[in-house]
Amino acid sequence: MMPVITSSNVTIMVQNLDRAIEFYTKTLGLSLVKRWGGHYAQVRAPGVTIGLHPNTEEFVNRNGISIGFAVEDIESAKRLLDEKGLKYHSKEDQPGALISFTDPDGTPLYFVSS
Repeated sequence: MMPVITSSNVTIMVQNLDRAIEFYTKTLGLSLVKRWGGHYAQVRAPGVTIGLHPNTEEFVNRNGISIGFAVEDIESAKRLLDEKGLKYHSKEDQPGALISFTDPDGTPLYFVSS
């Protein structure tokens, strides 16, 4: 069974979360959806949700961007990746269970429990 994707977002790796939130909300006028302390935040513009994630040693993304898909059932997402023979890394994260993987060109993607 395919996982049900409930929402999606583009995540940008940032050097300073507070500064990034201020830029996207006050300078560009986007809405702050939710903030998970100093770990992660989401802002929304019409048609796109942007995740802001500090680029820490724990979570280094050299590309600076990734695409995330919120799913109802994280186990069905794992089964899909297993069935397709895709390598992934899973962990519990502040927003929820997280499974990181890449597309064939190496673009960072992730499933997160919604």
